[in-house]
Amino acid sequence: MKQVLNHLKKYTLPILACLALLCVQAYCDLSLPEYMSNIVNVGIQQGGIDSIVPERLRAEDMEALELFMTADEKETILSYYNQEEINGDQMYVLGNVKTEELEELENTLRNPMAALYLMQNYNSQASESGNLTDSVLGNETEFTIPEGMDIIDVISAMPEESRMAIRDKIDEAIEQLETLGGDTVDQMLTVYVQDLYKHAGVDTDSIRNIYLIKSGLIMILYTLFMAAANISTVFFASRVGAAFSRDLRRSVYTKVIRFSGKESSKFSTASLITRCTNDIQQIQMVIIMFIRIALYAPILGIGALVKVLSSDADMSWVILVAVLAVFLVVLMLMIFAMPKFTSLQKLIDKLNLVSREILTGLPVIRAFSRERFEENRFDKANKQLMKTNLFVNRMMAVMMPAMMFIMNGTSVLIIWVGSGYVDSGAMQVGDMMAFIQYTVQIILSFLMLSMMSIMLPRAFVSAKRVGEVLETEISIADPKAKDLHAFDETKKGVVEFNHVSFKYPGADECVLKDINFTAYPAQTTAIIGSTGSGKSTLINLIPRFYDVTEGSIKVSGADVRNVKIHDLRDKIGYVPQKGFLFSGTIASNIAYSDEEMEDSRIEKAAEIAQAKEFIDSKPHGYESVVSQGGTNVSGGQRQRLSIARAVAKDPDIYIFDDSFSALDFKTDKELRSALNKATKNSTILIVAQRISTILHADNIIVLDEGKIAGMGTHGELLKNCEVYRQIASSQLSKEELNNG
Repeated sequence: MKQVLNHLKKYTLPILACLALLCVQAYCDLSLPEYMSNIVNVGIQQGGIDSIVPERLRAEDMEALELFMTADEKETILSYYNQEEINGDQMYVLGNVKTEELEELENTLRNPMAALYLMQNYNSQASESGNLTDSVLGNETEFTIPEGMDIIDVISAMPEESRMAIRDKIDEAIEQLETLGGDTVDQMLTVYVQDLYKHAGVDTDSIRNIYLIKSGLIMILYTLFMAAANISTVFFASRVGAAFSRDLRRSVYTKVIRFSGKESSKFSTASLITRCTNDIQQIQMVIIMFIRIALYAPILGIGALVKVLSSDADMSWVILVAVLAVFLVVLMLMIFAMPKFTSLQKLIDKLNLVSREILTGLPVIRAFSRERFEENRFDKANKQLMKTNLFVNRMMAVMMPAMMFIMNGTSVLIIWVGSGYVDSGAMQVGDMMAFIQYTVQIILSFLMLSMMSIMLPRAFVSAKRVGEVLETEISIADPKAKDLHAFDETKKGVVEFNHVSFKYPGADECVLKDINFTAYPAQTTAIIGSTGSGKSTLINLIPRFYDVTEGSIKVSGADVRNVKIHDLRDKIGYVPQKGFLFSGTIASNIAYSDEEMEDSRIEKAAEIAQAKEFIDSKPHGYESVVSQGGTNVSGGQRQRLSIARAVAKDPDIYIFDDSFSALDFKTDKELRSALNKATKNSTILIVAQRISTILHADNIIVLDEGKIAGMGTHGELLKNCEVYRQIASSQLSKEELNNG
């Protein structure tokens, strides 16, 4: 697991870039509801007027405002305005003010403007009744407004102390209004500012349109930035995921290619294929989703939560209800679906194993008419995977509508609760719409995290399975520098077995016991014995497919454990018992040890292996296509091409593991004759079942139950070795035995 995560270190910079882009995306996403709220509140309800400080007003309107100002307030306000004559009217025009100065001006102007607005509002009521109610001015005072005069004329004639007394009363009323909501007074005063603009000849429709267009353009700009950030994040995340999976596959492949028989026995081929493909694909998908979703969800959710908590609306409990509902849905999903996720990869392993066995063993299946049985076996594994996938997908299908129901239900709840606040003036419609958007963003964050919580366990299982491969210790590796030995050129090609014993990992008994012999260059050493006697195991110890349990094996004077594996195997031409060819051409298979091999060398190797005749008979000759495993050539042709591949390498040591079994006697004889001439300076080790193949070997080793039962030439063994004599009598005629 740790080794899997280590592959992400080199992509720290792109991931940090994605994180920065996600912050930009979240900022834009969180800004849109605020601008939408402003469009509704300011652009539509307030006519585009976003400040109670008028930029221009008539002199008489300013004088009316001054009636409710203290001397200090009057001095402060007039310091920001310049007197100008516009269209024959005296106007007060606001000068250039900074943001903090505008805030100071709003705070100074708010109460005088509110007092004048309320008095004018009561004046409109008084025009019908002829007097002002004592609800504003007090019980002890009553005014009668003369016909043709308004409240402003009356107040102008009042002493300053009386005006300030009225101001104090109205200030108390304003404080009560402000308890309903921070923007209640400002919303009321924007109506008055609209009237001031109309009196000053300002086009209020133009103000509204400019505000709406400006806000709309800013929202479009934020949307474009958000889209660009999202596209860039997807690009970088996809690059990181693809590159990470490429590196991980390379590491797994490099590890597996170095496995000895001991490590290979821990993993089935089907399992290794699944780990290299499906498991890494699962990890790649989760990494991409993690960068795009798991990193974005907390940023968006926390940002939206801060926006909601900083608002004046007391509806935070709605979010708590929604989050609890989401948590319950995710909890149910974790309880029921999570165990199924962890078993999916094992079921895929099983299906791959069955598929591989059936496809590999098709001839045997057909020969024994077991098609129906194998179909049922595959169908059983397939249905198990299908049922598990269906269960998981159904749970996911239930989750999405449940989440949508929670989101929409939360929106309805906010509208229901928020409508009461809107009705009382504590909240504007735009603020409620923004609150809905922020709440949806919070729920979406939890939804995204819940999706990741579902995907992570399966990816965790996949990462663990891949980690098992990467963390498997290689039992056969190059020696440390201090233990490294060089080959002895005076013993070039000499193979020595010194009291070698071997048992397979986990086995109780040795397969080979106390094996002693030496194979020399320019000689053929043959190994024969009954099935299971350890012939193939013995020669597999030479190229270090396994390491000996006891004793030592020396090649060219050096212990095979004290030289580099590449250097050791470079001296060996190995032909396995089952000839295997790679997809490509005949030429590429023969030249497998050297891609730059000359054509003449390829043709010479094919001629020695008795493969030239059937190669020349093909329309494309050496460029004829070979399918995977060499399934488009016969068994004998496959063996001859495998032998040609070893001959083309021109090694010091040849190992033939029963590599002539598919050849007829004539081809076998011709091939061995050509081999003797071409490999006269090399050491040849042959494992054989047929005595006819090794009759003329310089030294024949007879194995019986893992021990050497006899050693010598054919004639010597017929006289001295009972085991060899029994094998010979079962294969040769009496005449051949007597001649031996």
